[in-house]
Amino acid sequence: MPPADKRGSERTPVGLLVRLSYGSVDEFTERFAVNISRGGIFIRTREPRPVGTHLAFDLRLQGGETVIRGRGVVRWIREERPDAHPPTAPGMGVQFTWLDERSQALVERMAARKELRGAAPGVGAPAPIAPRPERTPAPTRAPLPASPAPVARPPTPTPAPAATPPALPRAGATATPPPAPSPFAAPAAPVPALADLSRPHRVEQLEAGPARVATGLPDEPVPITRPSRYVIGIDLGTSNSCAAVVRDGRPYVIPSREGYNTVPSIVALNARNRIVVGHLARAQLLTNPRATVWGAKRLVGRAFESPVVQEIKGKFAYEIVAGPDGLAAVRLGPETLTLEQVSALVLAEVKEVAQNHLGEEVNRAVITVPAYYNERQRAAVRHAGALAGLKVERILNEPTAAALAYAFGRHLDQRVLVYDLGGGTFDASVLELNDNVYEVVSTGGDTFLGGVDFDNRIVERMLAAWERAHGAPFAGDRVALSRMVDAAERAKCALSERTEHRVDLPFLALADGRPLSLDLAVTRDEVVELVAPLVDRTLAVCRDVLAARSLSATDIDEVILVGGQSRMPLVHQKVGEFFGRAPSRAVHPDEAVAVGAALLAHSLQGAEGVVLIDVLPMSIGIGLPGGRVKTIMERNTPLPARKQYGLTTSHDGQTEFELVVLQGEGAHADDCEYLGTLRLEGLPPGPRGMVKIAVTFELGAECLLTVTARELNTGRKVQAVMSAREGAASARRRLEREGAPAVSTGSFPVPPAEAAEPAGEAAASGAARGLGGLLRRLLGRSEAR
Repeated sequence: MPPADKRGSERTPVGLLVRLSYGSVDEFTERFAVNISRGGIFIRTREPRPVGTHLAFDLRLQGGETVIRGRGVVRWIREERPDAHPPTAPGMGVQFTWLDERSQALVERMAARKELRGAAPGVGAPAPIAPRPERTPAPTRAPLPASPAPVARPPTPTPAPAATPPALPRAGATATPPPAPSPFAAPAAPVPALADLSRPHRVEQLEAGPARVATGLPDEPVPITRPSRYVIGIDLGTSNSCAAVVRDGRPYVIPSREGYNTVPSIVALNARNRIVVGHLARAQLLTNPRATVWGAKRLVGRAFESPVVQEIKGKFAYEIVAGPDGLAAVRLGPETLTLEQVSALVLAEVKEVAQNHLGEEVNRAVITVPAYYNERQRAAVRHAGALAGLKVERILNEPTAAALAYAFGRHLDQRVLVYDLGGGTFDASVLELNDNVYEVVSTGGDTFLGGVDFDNRIVERMLAAWERAHGAPFAGDRVALSRMVDAAERAKCALSERTEHRVDLPFLALADGRPLSLDLAVTRDEVVELVAPLVDRTLAVCRDVLAARSLSATDIDEVILVGGQSRMPLVHQKVGEFFGRAPSRAVHPDEAVAVGAALLAHSLQGAEGVVLIDVLPMSIGIGLPGGRVKTIMERNTPLPARKQYGLTTSHDGQTEFELVVLQGEGAHADDCEYLGTLRLEGLPPGPRGMVKIAVTFELGAECLLTVTARELNTGRKVQAVMSAREGAASARRRLEREGAPAVSTGSFPVPPAEAAEPAGEAAASGAARGLGGLLRRLLGRSEAR
């Protein structure tokens, strides 16, 4: 917390939003000028803040447009005097300590107009014009004068209908104090403001509280009433994101403002307390890592208490905390942002890039996710898209999107494996391509294996070299460590083209007042030795994906490499050795996923039809007493899918019970990902085992889970609420406890009459599966299943 000033008040500013009754900027500058000077402002309110209070204020017009935004300190307050002639308005005089550039220019213009007109009778002489500071100081570092500089008063004031409060010294200005008393003390005689008192709420305080960081995102998604003409494809990546569109029959990646094809997936809080995204955020990654969020894709949709989050949260310079819903969130300055909000900020930046390029509004998109994302992570990405103002037409797996980019319009008949090694995740998927039918037959992955891990291996090598050179472990700060991470990434990229690279990082730390540096030569052979185990892990995933469908490397016709890290020569070498053929170079590793998403988006608009048949990447089950897991839906189940599970009450008079829903291949709850707890309420009381409930687990084409429940004796639906608030740890502890379980350990077959008919989408996809099987039989391809 910031230190207290001489008056004892804390420097943490109080947020103040002030609504003005003016409808335009011109009206504001004309009629409010009497309440403002270069040094400060008079804010009329019936509840003025105590002298010495630090404020972060925002003055807005009737239409919501901000005219003045800045920070200041309350230097004097004025009581209401309705019996005075003329009556005085209550309020407070606030000295400016910081203004944004637009506000500073407006204040300067208003002050200059007052000077040209001359001081009104009875109005204090304008404050002396101090030289404009070359640079506006940041909000948290704004200098405050040790003692306020008084402003000269006119020698002989004359009566007037109204008068302005004393002018306040300009922020950053210094003046020689005259012998007159300070105007920041309570004035000896009330001085009314030149405001129209016939309108009693000219300035009205709306809300006050701690200063907030404006994200520009709504609290809840805003419904889209007018869908846009274009549907774009977005690759939401760990390191970089990009958008693509099909225009005039040609798919291409949309360039960013800076001319790049990708936008860094980085969100930061800059020195002016503003959120910046993309290249601007990346620019401060080294200098302000504490307030710069990167790699959020790895944690989105994960519970804060989950082992994976607890294991890696210390590897990031920014602070990872528990969000209001129990999921992982990040601390950015005074704000706690959910990872959905972080992703939404990146998506909003990509959306704006697309709008600027296309010259019209864009509010529809197909967004890609790793194939090995669980159900909750997919739902989080969909919600992030909605917060960014996008109607998410489809959540698409990244390997499937890459296969679309590879095969679209080529009328291929192949079985391919997509090897997707990006900045933070790895996916491997086997697809069977039959003309315009793209059928995923097996998928797998690792959401904690990517280019970031390759960089960390090189950083470990640099830290070891530091300790050998200086005789002590590295003791630098977070900025120095961020410089090391950046140097490691540069070395990795450079060694893809040459055999040796020199890392030179001066002034990384201090020892006895002496600066210490790191000068290290890194060779390609050293890096190969460091990262070879990581590449072997990717091949182990490929082996598992093939074995799940009883396939071998020789059954694959083509291997498609996508993802930035797949450029590494070692990856090409090992993949070629594993599959017995060189991988394909037919697609761009950074752009293929976005292009595939754009092609699907174009297809959804009524273009050439594309039939996608995806599979469930990880099994879904429920927790049983003792920590066991009952699998409901098996891995690699074609989507969409629906399955019912019969349950009975476990004790007399039971009216509710809970189901812990898990996802993963482990036989124990500790080895699976916790999705949430399903609470079934409103059961009719009855003897144990007599009340039967059919719980339906339904997965759509996007692998998003919907759970419903029906009480079979009466046929009525039972309320089912999926919640992740209790956390994985407490859910697992309840499963481990001995005693009466919440549900019976056995199940019963659901009568066929109770099974619901498949939805239209499910029926259509079922027909597509039949078409894919028919094509395979006609073409003589053996069934993988």
